Amino acid sequence: MTTTLLHVGRALTPATEIPDAGILIRDGVIEEFGLREGMHLPPSAEEISALDKTAIPGFLDIHIHGAGGHDVMEGTEESISAVSKMVARHGTTSFVATTVTAGTEDTVRSVEGIAHYIAQQHETADVRAEVLGIHFEGPFISPVRRGVHPPECLKLPSAEVLDKFLQAAAGNARILTIAPELLGALPCIDAARKAGMVVAMGHTDATYEQARAAIAHGVRHAVHVYNAMRPFSHRDSGVIGAVLTSPEVSAELISDGVHVDETAMKMLLQAKGPEHVILISDGVSATGMPDGKYMLGKFEVTVSGGICRNAEGKLAGSTLTLDRALRNIVALGVPLASAVRMLTLNPATLLGIEFKKGALRTGADADIVLLDQGLQITNVWVRGAAME
Repeated sequence: MTTTLLHVGRALTPATEIPDAGILIRDGVIEEFGLREGMHLPPSAEEISALDKTAIPGFLDIHIHGAGGHDVMEGTEESISAVSKMVARHGTTSFVATTVTAGTEDTVRSVEGIAHYIAQQHETADVRAEVLGIHFEGPFISPVRRGVHPPECLKLPSAEVLDKFLQAAAGNARILTIAPELLGALPCIDAARKAGMVVAMGHTDATYEQARAAIAHGVRHAVHVYNAMRPFSHRDSGVIGAVLTSPEVSAELISDGVHVDETAMKMLLQAKGPEHVILISDGVSATGMPDGKYMLGKFEVTVSGGICRNAEGKLAGSTLTLDRALRNIVALGVPLASAVRMLTLNPATLLGIEFKKGALRTGADADIVLLDQGLQITNVWVRGAAME
């Protein structure tokens, strides 16, 4: 791989802003980073000048089901590669492939396919987003707050079923979404934590007390906050009240303007602070595609005006890309560096990989996005390889 020195007008790490920055990329890694002025251009290195651009880390999406006409549950190289290429064009340089509730054997088959893809994804020269692992959204979720997850496939939390998923994932299980009020949830949370997974509350009808009990057992994340959750009220604050008042819990937000309205987004951001909010796409196979009919797992969804719904008319994921999520949050008045943090450093920190992903720093993977003044993406590098 070539050595490249990227010279930009400014860089957001995102913790700090460096004007007139230089980023030296060698063998897919950031070898040196700082002011361009004090940086030496190695022999045979190429210098790319982009003084009118802002460099930020590549986006990390911890909750995405599909894109480009394909769903990760298909579990094939073709399908996951199509998702990876589509999202990379929108600045997502790594993601956690997210399942949707299905039968146990169907889930195992899909997860085995995803794990196989992860094992061999770097053997190709194609530039595409890196799959970091698997997020299990279901089947241990509330029938009352299931959203579009098929009711016949929901299960009470079970360490035995979880173990089947872990075996199929072959070391790639990263996140488990669970409804903590269900019978058997707490032992299942313990088993997932023991396996090294991040455990998240989602699709839940939990009371405040039930949510706090789950947090005491190690739940540290909340899935698409407000959506598929017991509603907040001043005498029954529920799981949302627990999320808003527990600083140890990070909160996902779908900032497409459809799933959560502007005031609710502002409330979440003010309550949690930008360091505890993670912007996600919850993208489905229709992401980057025209309106029409698409698959989410084993069931059909319809996209009209970019909004995705199932046959019952319920919202079924989104067609949001993370570059648009960034622009939407900045439009709310959030500073750019804080918005970038929610798409990069925060998800990387949740996964425990903040020294390799989600930040511009020496030794990190060279996952870099360039933005113009309108926050449109102009260039993307994935592990040092430039997208054409």
